[in-house]
Amino acid sequence: MDPIPVRAYGSFGPPVIVLHGGPGAPGMMAPVARGLADSFRVLEPFQRDSGPGPLTVALHVADLHGVVESLGPGARPALVGSSWGAMLALAYASAHPGSAGPLVLVGCGTFDRAARSRFQALVEERTGAALRARLAALEEEIPDPDARLRATGDALLPLYAVDPVTEDLEAASVSARANRETWQDMIRLQAAGVYPAALAAIRSPVLMLHGAFDPHPGAMIRDSLRPFLPGLEYVEWDRCGHYPWIERAVREEFFAVLRGWLARRTSGPATPGSPSPGRGAGEE
Repeated sequence: MDPIPVRAYGSFGPPVIVLHGGPGAPGMMAPVARGLADSFRVLEPFQRDSGPGPLTVALHVADLHGVVESLGPGARPALVGSSWGAMLALAYASAHPGSAGPLVLVGCGTFDRAARSRFQALVEERTGAALRARLAALEEEIPDPDARLRATGDALLPLYAVDPVTEDLEAASVSARANRETWQDMIRLQAAGVYPAALAAIRSPVLMLHGAFDPHPGAMIRDSLRPFLPGLEYVEWDRCGHYPWIERAVREEFFAVLRGWLARRTSGPATPGSPSPGRGAGEE
């Protein structure tokens, strides 16, 4: 099987792999990759799109393992994942605990029915009449499923962000089929009891970064993971949604916390002046 595309940033420092969400929205982690490139060698894989067969979590894990192996023998890169990408980081580290370095989960997705129901309820509560009408109109206006999914995501951004400095999330493409197939397989694995139980195999330190406005319920997701990841660290910011790097109030602190935590847990030197996770960020 052909390797997946990878963009590279930075020329020195410990290796970091950033993992986009969606599923099926490659390119969205470019701002995070650029923000780390002064201190780390960053790889940004574009996760596989749908092909002749359906996408699975196992296929995404295998693709990511190929990226890790491209770094050379013994490499244990840090993995920084957003939303579905955070779930992929956990799935990878549980399948390859000896190959995964520190893990950072940004706006992590849900691993149980209760948290997922709360997420759906919050989205429903925030969806006003005008937005409902707009979403309904998209079904008629945009027949292409990929273009419609992108337009839907753009329309829903106010439900996920507090005060964004940009509305451009930099997705290079959007794949409705990749989104559907990947998420369906993750739900299937959760229903079968594979996740989150498999995460007990993880040996990496794990940091969870979350916005209080994110409809993904951070505290519930954290509590569902801690029985399997007892050392899990958690930072939550007020006035922050699903994408901390675009939030005016916290974006600088997000990068400072992220850089500092990674520097302390990799072989590179610490970043001068980086605060500890949770300093002024409401760590629980």
